[in-house]
Amino acid sequence: MKLVKNIQSTAKKVLQEEAEAILKIVDKIDSDFEACVNHLLNSRGRFVITGIGKSALIAQKIVATLNSTGTPSLFMHAADAIHGDLGMIQPDDTVMCISRSGDTPEIKVLVPLIKRTGVKLISMVSNPKSYLGKNADFILHALAEKEADSLNLAPTTSTTVALALGDALAVCLLECRSFTTTDFAKYHPGGALGKKLYLKVEDIYPNHELPVVSESTPVKEAILEISSKRLGATAVVNEAGLLTGIITDGDVRRMLNTHDSLAGLTAKEIMTVSPKTIESDAYATEALQVMQSKNITQLVVEADNKPVGFVHLHDLLKEGLV
Repeated sequence: MKLVKNIQSTAKKVLQEEAEAILKIVDKIDSDFEACVNHLLNSRGRFVITGIGKSALIAQKIVATLNSTGTPSLFMHAADAIHGDLGMIQPDDTVMCISRSGDTPEIKVLVPLIKRTGVKLISMVSNPKSYLGKNADFILHALAEKEADSLNLAPTTSTTVALALGDALAVCLLECRSFTTTDFAKYHPGGALGKKLYLKVEDIYPNHELPVVSESTPVKEAILEISSKRLGATAVVNEAGLLTGIITDGDVRRMLNTHDSLAGLTAKEIMTVSPKTIESDAYATEALQVMQSKNITQLVVEADNKPVGFVHLHDLLKEGLV
């Protein structure tokens, strides 16, 4: 096996060349790109993306990005299209074909078949004067002067450029549609990312019994309430049921340092007034931000100035938000 003497230098050279290639296509964003975006925004059909070889892999990634950001898209392998998959294209659809050269035999067979369906064709190609470029309605110029390998053969720079240009297209569509985090959450319900976007406090606090005592409750009973509900705290309410304070484990420890006896002490005398609260329809991530900024481990969930539950840091840990 031949050893590469300068592994770090080779790796840095590849990254530098690919980074420079991406910067070169910045100036290739033109009116055709803008017209392409406007066409897709006004299209009533789906966005079908095709390619062959490594371009097919890039097409699949772009399709995934578009679907997750509100542009319905499908992947169609160029070779399979010639053997029947072309039937997935509907009259209102738009097709984008990805190819570095734009002149491969497969492309020259596929392009006329796509044009015959009557749909608009977008080319993502390095050479706009290629067969693909000349037959496209819109050209996304994915200029790749050379690949990053020493033989100038392996798809490296060209696939990186195509991927970056696909991201630019997806983000433009996203922003033009005023796509929000709420929209994003609908397409990403799973995992920690999804939970950060859609999980609310009201989804968490009902998992616990509400620890609550009145202002006149003896301290011993308040401690038992904290212990039985296992949240490390209890809400304190007045005669009208309105939240007036909170007693935490820390309040109990401080009380033991300052009082020799519990006799006669009430919840009101040891509670922390004006506790930190959160509304039930707030996002769980907002609750986490409050806890982190205030260096606390629980928040009282309130509605109309009355306690309805607690959300604890452990709940957020369990949900994978921390």
